Amino acid sequence: MRIGELARRTGVPVPTIKYYTREGMLPAGERTGPNQVHYAESHIRRLKLIRALTEVGGLSIAAAGEVLAGIDAPGSTVHGMLGTAQSAVSRVAAERGTDETWERADREVGELVRRHGWTVRPENPGWQTLVQVVVAYHELGRSELLGLLDGYADAAGTLAAAELAAFDGVPSIDAKIEGAVLGTVLGDAAMAGLRRIAQEDVSRRPEAQPHPG
Repeated sequence: MRIGELARRTGVPVPTIKYYTREGMLPAGERTGPNQVHYAESHIRRLKLIRALTEVGGLSIAAAGEVLAGIDAPGSTVHGMLGTAQSAVSRVAAERGTDETWERADREVGELVRRHGWTVRPENPGWQTLVQVVVAYHELGRSELLGLLDGYADAAGTLAAAELAAFDGVPSIDAKIEGAVLGTVLGDAAMAGLRRIAQEDVSRRPEAQPHPG
């Protein structure tokens, strides 16, 4: 197919397709003449993947490019791509605050990890994000939110096990790697959406309404 048809079938404008190609996110088409380039069905799938990562998953072009480069790299593993995807979706503040508050939060996250029997490196992007969250809770004096972390951890552990188990029936390593990436990036968006739906439902229940004084 020509680039115009590729744009029509994916909804991605021609200049954007050319930009993705220049950035190495989309493989170049096959040149069939001086001014003719042919694109395959695989280009449609890659453009859909790029849109999913950026428009649904909220990744920047740079972050999506890093994730796609990892997917394309020879010898990539599901475990390794989980780390790449986690780095892409994790947002860690550039400013750490005071060493004392950061170190306290880091210890608390470490204790949480040990309570749940997890084997995790402190360098894990999620660990660093959680430290940042704990620091913010402390600075705002919201101890009741700190008390929710074990519940979050229980739910996260169950979900992570289910996600990885879902890949057992996937036949190829490439499909498993793509699934790990989408499960991480789009899974974050899915959980955020479900949580907001659930919050609206719970907040409407009679027991959630304030009682007259």
